[in-house]
Amino acid sequence: MNGLSRPPVVNQVLDILFFFTNREIFKQRPKPCQKKSPGYPGRRPRSQTFAFPVRIAPNLTFTARKNVGNQAVTDKTSLSYKDAGVDIDAGNALVDRIKGVVKKTRRPEVMGGLGGFGALCALPQKYREPVLVSGTDGVGTKLRLAMDLKRHDAIGIDLVAMCVNDLVVQGAEPLFFLDYYATGKLDVDTAASVINGIAEGCLQSGCALVGGETAEMPGMYHGEDYDVAGFCVGVVEKSEIIDGSRVAEGDVLIALGSSGPHSNGYSLVRKIIDVSGCDPQTTLLEGKPLADHLLEPTRIYVKSVLELIENVDVHAIAHLTGGGFWENIPRVLPENTQAVINESSWQWPAIFTWLQTAGNVSRHEMYRTFNCGVGMVIALSAPEADKALALLNEKGENAWKIGIIKASDSEQRVVIE
Repeated sequence: MNGLSRPPVVNQVLDILFFFTNREIFKQRPKPCQKKSPGYPGRRPRSQTFAFPVRIAPNLTFTARKNVGNQAVTDKTSLSYKDAGVDIDAGNALVDRIKGVVKKTRRPEVMGGLGGFGALCALPQKYREPVLVSGTDGVGTKLRLAMDLKRHDAIGIDLVAMCVNDLVVQGAEPLFFLDYYATGKLDVDTAASVINGIAEGCLQSGCALVGGETAEMPGMYHGEDYDVAGFCVGVVEKSEIIDGSRVAEGDVLIALGSSGPHSNGYSLVRKIIDVSGCDPQTTLLEGKPLADHLLEPTRIYVKSVLELIENVDVHAIAHLTGGGFWENIPRVLPENTQAVINESSWQWPAIFTWLQTAGNVSRHEMYRTFNCGVGMVIALSAPEADKALALLNEKGENAWKIGIIKASDSEQRVVIE
């Protein structure tokens, strides 16, 4: 049998044998790879790899590699977590700074203190059939504005408000709150300011700040930029859950005034500021800087609404957040009902008029993006309306009749006229 008639696999085996009998050709010293480690300019590679192809037979090319320089880095300074951008001591200093304000938020149901792996909380004994209600939220791009203006004191209140207001609309009493604070480089003063605001929000809503996480993540956030998230758990009596199922034709809608844009629509707010070219710190609106209007903390309605629920038969409550009137009110309406809003029943606060004018924003877009001065809408039977208004205004809320519920099979669930 000659070579031309051998099966291919036999030729390949012979080629390999030829290679191993001619290993002297590999004694030549190749040039090392000059490519540096990606992302580490000027850093000496941990090892240098030489690679060169050798034609060893007609049917086989073999690439040989030789690694050199795999030596322990024993002659370099020992690295620490701080060298990587994470300062554990700064984190501990932050905990020491906030212990006092956190303690002020404590409820009798809370067991233990800060520092445990988890927070323990018993259910209040007054509930016969307690149902837990949970929620999580953030502050959105209002954070960017606060960071640009270096004003962090109210952001924590915003964070709590966005969570607890979502709980109370279902009739729930907030029990405890946890926060998540993430940053590229931990600034203890900034973080303490934010968490002090969180504690203030917890005091306003009657819930305990039982724990949180501070994450310093270099490379994930730019410099001292940060983000926050909140998590809240509340409780409601099963028979007293408010879900909107009892909303009916003839119900009256009561509005609770907002403190400003709250924590929604700030990407549009920042775009309007950019397009208008104004400086929010020097531009005045009603005698105070525009920045003051925009960074006014979100109003917390918890205590007023809980007292209302105890004294008045409330059918539904809508928290006007992202999506404004058009998307939040329908969330609590049964089928074949429609909310009719009387636009003449209130005047937009100046900040919303400024935003609409400066950004040339349409009326529909304003009601879709912003609360336009209305933080919550409450539905209840007409005979209860006057009692509810008196109670709410006595508690310091700006409350008024804003509309009614009509029977309708229209796809348009909210009408503003």
